[in-house]
Amino acid sequence: ILVRSAEALETLAGIDTLLVDKTGTLTEGKPKLTDVRARQGFDEKMLLRLAASLERGSEHPLGQAIAAGARERDITLLNPERFGSITGLGVEGEVSGQRVAIGNTALMRKLALAASIGEDVLAEADKDVRSLASEGKTALLVAINGKLAGILAVADSIKDSAADALAELRSRGIDVVMATGDNWLTARSVAKQLSIATVHAEVLP
Repeated sequence: ILVRSAEALETLAGIDTLLVDKTGTLTEGKPKLTDVRARQGFDEKMLLRLAASLERGSEHPLGQAIAAGARERDITLLNPERFGSITGLGVEGEVSGQRVAIGNTALMRKLALAASIGEDVLAEADKDVRSLASEGKTALLVAINGKLAGILAVADSIKDSAADALAELRSRGIDVVMATGDNWLTARSVAKQLSIATVHAEVLP
């Protein structure tokens, strides 16, 4: 750690609250693909190939996890014709002539896909997302050509050192607050395991 100002150290000595990110700070920052759930009419292998192909150039840990998970399953990835990232919501683009979008329900609405997917289908998918999130997983919806094709779930392990580090901070009278772009259920699952009382989830960068 390079500290450029002595005044910063003096200020640091008097803090009573520490705000920490979840991914890569409390967790390993190396998420792994855990679930591939294709909806009726879609094939799991095709779903993962298109999603992972779109994500192969992504710098986001979740995108990298999806691409790595596909390779581990011996799925050959394609080169996307178009790739776009929407901060805090997900990614969209085109792979092998197919329009692909990966992200949360807010992304589906932003891309005006809710009408073609159907609000009832989105509501049903949201239940699955919540169920996976309660297990500490981050679930992503995958839409192909305007239809909901399935759900991918990714999990990130908590660092072995996190609990002890937080206990040491608390022993010094420092309150720890977790902030994350992840959904509330996943955030609360991690916070519960680490005894963090105050959480801010679904926060945009």
